[in-house]
Amino acid sequence: MVLMVTSSFTSESTGTFTFDNYVEVLTNPFYSQSFVNSGMISLFSAVAGIVLAIFVSYAMTNLPEKIQDKLTVYINLAANFAGVPLAFAFIILLGNSGVFTLFIENLNLPFLSDFNLYSWQGLAITYLYFQIPLGILFIYPSLKKIRKEWKEAAFMLGASHWTYWRKVGLPSIMPSIAGTFVIMFANGMGTYETAYALTGSNVNLVTIQIAALVSGDIYARPIIGSTLAVIFAIIMIAILFVSQMLLKKVRKDLA
Repeated sequence: MVLMVTSSFTSESTGTFTFDNYVEVLTNPFYSQSFVNSGMISLFSAVAGIVLAIFVSYAMTNLPEKIQDKLTVYINLAANFAGVPLAFAFIILLGNSGVFTLFIENLNLPFLSDFNLYSWQGLAITYLYFQIPLGILFIYPSLKKIRKEWKEAAFMLGASHWTYWRKVGLPSIMPSIAGTFVIMFANGMGTYETAYALTGSNVNLVTIQIAALVSGDIYARPIIGSTLAVIFAIIMIAILFVSQMLLKKVRKDLA
C-alpha cells in the first residue's frame, strides 16, 4: 500500500515528487470512462442482484429447514464460483457456439438474436450469477430473524400484506439490505478476472486498466497504474464511509 501511494506521486521521467500523474488520470477521458463503466456495471448488478436476492431469500424462509440448509450450501458454492472458471462456463453455455446459443438459434427468437456474451450484456448476466448468491447469504439470515408473531399481530390489527412489509418487515431488515448493497457494489467494482477472461480489453473497466498498465499490454506504466489504484481505493473508502453514516441513521430511526 505504501509503495503504491508513493509511486503514484513519483514522476515517470525524473523520479521526483509530482502531481502530474493525478492530473493525467483525472483529465484523460479514457481513464475517466473506465471509472464510469465500472460504476455503472457495479450499480446495475448490485441493484438487480439485491432485488432478486430478497425475493429468493424470502422464498427460502418458507421451505422446510432441511431444504433451506441444503440450498444454503449450494448458494455458498455459487457465490464463490467466479473468475476464469465462471467466464469459461458462460462461454460454453452462451458463447458464439454455446449450448444455449445454438438452442436459441433453433427456436428463432428475435429478442435473443442480438445477444452478445462478449459485451455489456454478457458482463451483466455474468455479474448477476455471483452477485445474487452473495446477496442471499447476507439477506437470508436477516429474513429468518423476522418473527411470525409480528405478521400475525399486524394482520390482527387490520394490516394488509403490503402494509406489513412497508411498516414492519422491510424496516427491520433495511440495515442488512443497505449493508449488503454496499458489499455487492464493492464486489462488482473490484471484479477483474471474470471481466477480463470474458471480454478482454473490449470493455473499458478500471480494474482491467490497472492490470494493463502494470503488466503492459503495449508498454508498462506501473506508476499510472498505481495512481488509478489509489483513486479507486479513495472512491471505495468514500462509499463505505457514506454507507456507514447512512446505516447509523437508519438504525437510529428504527430505534
